[in-house]
Amino acid sequence: MICQVTHRHQHHHLTNANVWSWDGSWIYYDIRSDANGAVFDGSRIERVNTMTSEVEVVYEAQRGACVGVVTASPTEDKIVFIHGPEDPTPDWNYAACHRRGVMMRPGQTSSVRNLDARDVVDPYTPGALRGGSHVHVFDSEGQWVSFTYEDHVLAMEPDGGQLNQRNVGVSIPLRPVSVPRTHRRNHVGAFWSVLATRTHDRPEPGTDQICKAYEDAWIAKKKGRVPSGKTSAKALAFLGDVVIETAPMQRAGAALGAQEHLRKTVPELFVVDLPVDCSGAGSEPLQGTATTRPAPPVGTVQRRLTRTTDRLYPGVATDVRHWPRSKPDGSQICFLMRDDQAVIQLWSVSPDGGSPKQITDGTESVASAFTIHPEGNHAACVMGNSVCEVDLSDGRVEVLAEGGGLFRCLPFAVVYSPDGSRVAFGGAVSSGDESYSQVFVADSKTD
Repeated sequence: MICQVTHRHQHHHLTNANVWSWDGSWIYYDIRSDANGAVFDGSRIERVNTMTSEVEVVYEAQRGACVGVVTASPTEDKIVFIHGPEDPTPDWNYAACHRRGVMMRPGQTSSVRNLDARDVVDPYTPGALRGGSHVHVFDSEGQWVSFTYEDHVLAMEPDGGQLNQRNVGVSIPLRPVSVPRTHRRNHVGAFWSVLATRTHDRPEPGTDQICKAYEDAWIAKKKGRVPSGKTSAKALAFLGDVVIETAPMQRAGAALGAQEHLRKTVPELFVVDLPVDCSGAGSEPLQGTATTRPAPPVGTVQRRLTRTTDRLYPGVATDVRHWPRSKPDGSQICFLMRDDQAVIQLWSVSPDGGSPKQITDGTESVASAFTIHPEGNHAACVMGNSVCEVDLSDGRVEVLAEGGGLFRCLPFAVVYSPDGSRVAFGGAVSSGDESYSQVFVADSKTD
């Protein structure tokens, strides 16, 4: 059965994962005005009841701030979302390095808390960030929160400073973090926040060094030790951009015979294993310096899983924006990559390493972000103009909802309910000359 659960003439933007309340009763979304969600101008976080289509305003921003990209805890009635700056000014308006995470319990306005602290004045505060966090997602236990990050201090391009690059971080309920009031945009945070990944300004071609870390997802942890030989509390899969050199070519205007290699980035799949204690600094300070990025805690291990640079179509497929997903038992990480016919297929690889396995083998590309069924045997995604379910054991595809006259499938989110019986997805619905992103629910066909 397919059911449209939102109907108002506004956009309803689903995040790529964790949009269902822990009990499956509600679906959370934001109301950014742009059809693709590219303009961050939404003032409200809302939720819709999946049985009655009742809509509740969960949070409304004040003082010119905007909010969006909401996700829910899988274990309790709690949400987290991006919050832009209040009272924005030309020198501090919404930007990748000027946002923060906010947590709350729906219906309890007194529960609103900043997830991550911010301190942008040297000397910086351990456990606080110096910039903006984005796409906050609880782990399967509802305890730690992952996010992507960009740095305000380095975005200001200090003399001799490292580059501001996207990285992945975690917020942990270790203790609240207080910061000095040395800047009007400093603020306290309820969780201890650190970066988990390490990037380089100029990665050496052919190495595992990366210049960007992004599209992170929690990995279900198996008991025992990780391949590094160290004990790990939790782990994240993410995409990292490595650098390769292309074949030599003649440089325009150069003397005959003068050749140079061109460098390009290739997105690969990485894992970062996080230590039990994320409060200890390694050889570099957790909070960074005036010219260097914040650094991961001591004991963090970053490792590369895929090596695709010699394939006909190298790299993870990033033109379809997606986040890698772990099977619930932690045995495999699924992701999207082109086959030799340039079709975007679903693949998997062990978090311990090894060769990727191709799952789908159709002529139609996977066209959306995807999630994995709670039992780990199926994935839900868009193919063509249909919401589909893929059997991860043999690649067999079942259509759950076919777009057409009622709606056009959107590529942003196809998310299983906590019990796996339903799938939430976005569909563009026409109303006169306008089209609005609406929330739909379809029944899963898993046994």
